[in-house]
Amino acid sequence: MKITQYEIRGQWIGLLGGILWGVNTIIIGIILSCSIFEDYIFVAPLISTFLHDAFSSIWMLFHTLLFKRTHQLKQSLKSRDGKVVMIAALLGGPIGMSGFMLSIYFIGPSYTAIISSMYPAVGSFLSFLFLKEKVTNKNIIGLFLSIIATVFLGLTSQEEPQNLILGLSFALLCVLGWGSESVISAYGMKNEVLPSIALQIRQTVSAIVYGLLIVPIIGGIPLVKLVLQDFTIILFALTALTGTASYLFYYTSINRVGPIKAMGLNISYSAWAVLFGLLLGFEAGVKEFLLALLIITGSILTTNNPKEFFTMISFRRGVKL
Repeated sequence: MKITQYEIRGQWIGLLGGILWGVNTIIIGIILSCSIFEDYIFVAPLISTFLHDAFSSIWMLFHTLLFKRTHQLKQSLKSRDGKVVMIAALLGGPIGMSGFMLSIYFIGPSYTAIISSMYPAVGSFLSFLFLKEKVTNKNIIGLFLSIIATVFLGLTSQEEPQNLILGLSFALLCVLGWGSESVISAYGMKNEVLPSIALQIRQTVSAIVYGLLIVPIIGGIPLVKLVLQDFTIILFALTALTGTASYLFYYTSINRVGPIKAMGLNISYSAWAVLFGLLLGFEAGVKEFLLALLIITGSILTTNNPKEFFTMISFRRGVKL
């Protein structure tokens, strides 16, 4: 089936979002290994998410002001679609991301990666059910190839879970949160809400809920104050810039090619994290490398026409983020 350049650009944008989230994942891992977090093992992941989304909200505010979209932001906040995006923000940020971070704490990153990688399957089902998004057999094969390869990538770890039941519960919460976010945000952006405005709302709502609700509940205020006085805060600002670009590409891809293909491309972040980790000197065996390539291959298969996807390199025109 012939697809337009608009859709191909949306697929490239989706893949770039996955690549940048792989970079973001590596940087966050490095930040959390800093000595400042040694005495805050439980709260550190949630505090890092709060700071990441808070800085991301600020970066998006610069983007909104630069492109003179403050009026559109105000209009969107008043609209029904804007409120829908707010619901997606709660599901993806405070609910989905908190579940992801707490799952890492209880059962480790590898097992969490195995379970959380199922979110595109949940999102695809919801998208098919509520948005009536059409999918081909090749799209489904590509999506599940990525998911299965991610599962095996996680199984290469020898970590022992601390609390399996709690860890599984939080991981499933993450799957439901992230899977729902993609579908609900797609519905919110279907009419007048631009991807960049949707992301501005998403990151701001997430940061506010974390700052006013989650951080005080977990007793994270002392750590926030400590980070604000440390060089680590610069690292958070920089990684939030990368994360913001990744999210902007992801939301744009959702808007252009639909949640199913966008999630299939976005899930490639786990593979890119492995590949970038190798470049930075982190250890990874042949199995991990091959699984990473399988994940990326599966992500490409979720696109409508991989041949056209690779031949359309330039997307300088017509990209409205």
